[in-house]
Amino acid sequence: MENLNLPFDPAALTALHYAVAGLVALTLFLLVNLNRSRAAIAQAQRENSDLRSHVAALEAEVARLPDLEGETKTLRRIHENELVARHKAEAEIKTMSAQHAARLEELRQMNQQMEHKFSSLASGVLKQNSESFLNLVSERFQTHSKTADQDLAKRHQAIESLVKPLDEKLGKFGERIKEIEQARNEAYGAIKEQVKNLADGQAALGGETRRLVQALRAPKTRGRWGEMQMRQVFEMAGMSEHVDYELEKSMDTDAGQRRPDAVVRIPGGRSIIVDAKTPLEAYLDAIEAETPQEQETHLQRHSQHVRTHVKQLSSKAYQSALGETPDFVVMFIPGETFVSAAVEADAGLIEYAFEHKVLIATPTTLMALVKSIAYGWQQEKMAENAIEVQKTAKDLYDRLNTFSRNLASVGKSLSASVNHYNKAVGSLESRVLPSARRFEAMGVVSQSGELEDPGAVEVEPRQMTLLGSDG
Repeated sequence: MENLNLPFDPAALTALHYAVAGLVALTLFLLVNLNRSRAAIAQAQRENSDLRSHVAALEAEVARLPDLEGETKTLRRIHENELVARHKAEAEIKTMSAQHAARLEELRQMNQQMEHKFSSLASGVLKQNSESFLNLVSERFQTHSKTADQDLAKRHQAIESLVKPLDEKLGKFGERIKEIEQARNEAYGAIKEQVKNLADGQAALGGETRRLVQALRAPKTRGRWGEMQMRQVFEMAGMSEHVDYELEKSMDTDAGQRRPDAVVRIPGGRSIIVDAKTPLEAYLDAIEAETPQEQETHLQRHSQHVRTHVKQLSSKAYQSALGETPDFVVMFIPGETFVSAAVEADAGLIEYAFEHKVLIATPTTLMALVKSIAYGWQQEKMAENAIEVQKTAKDLYDRLNTFSRNLASVGKSLSASVNHYNKAVGSLESRVLPSARRFEAMGVVSQSGELEDPGAVEVEPRQMTLLGSDG
């Protein structure tokens, strides 16, 4: 227990560490040497095996020594012979080398002489050829330069002659392009102005259309517009107010005083009642509808309004108030689309109107109706005129008959006058003139004034055929 209370000694601990480290290092060294020894033993074993193999091979070679000695002697003789031949060859090679060296020296000297001569000759020839070549090149260059200048001038003139018209045309083309561009700018400005005016007009038209729609929503305005459209149809058909038709003519009925929009006279002393109706409120709502369902609903309401107007017009019984009126009343709707939309929503609307003795008319059908009435009036007037023409023709025929008889009497009188004239001329020529010519022979009268002999009339009046005679 006392030893546990001893003070701590760092030096002793460091020595212990060193001892342990040395022990570890020694252990490692021994392990390495052991591994090396094991490798050396293995290597020695392998070498021993190799040596055994080599000894076996040497023993085989020792067995072949007698044969090898014979071969060795033979090779020695061959080697000696070859050495003798080699010495002879070396002596010959030395002799030939000396001869060759002498020959090479001669050739080197000859080559130097040839190089010197050739250099002198080549330098002279080259100098002469260079001067001749330069002179020839200079002459050829001058000639070629003159020819090239002339050819270049000709080509320049030819190119100018070719390019000048093209340049002029390009100038005209540029001027024309400027004119076209100016015209295009002007036209573009005009088109822009027209488009602006068109847009303004379209905007104004849209405003007017909206105001018209708002105005047509008022019942009084719709009624006046329908009456105005009906009057325009009558005028386009060539009918005259107070002659062919009357507007808002009052009449007394069992239900009281009625006043239809128009009473159109037809041939035969009859009349047709035309009443203008403008059920447009539901149709305008259908146009402004945003969804197909809303539009369908408003069109159904529009067809119901038209059916209601048919029923109301039928209940007034205008055809009963005027005995000379056909057994139907015309209900004028001032628009093809209004009727077609109502018929599309209610397919039995036209049949319903026929059953209630009401004829639904659009501007086109009303125009055809009044045109037919005008044609009937024309045919009636032609019939009345035919009677008058017949009477006038009879009077004219009687007068022509009287005139022809009087003219025949004149012809007869002319024939009698010609006969009396010819008789008087014959008496004059046979009795009077011969006695008068005796005075000329006796010199009682001068010879200057001879008595003329009136000739007879040979032409007779043409006989006239009287009207009503067989001839």
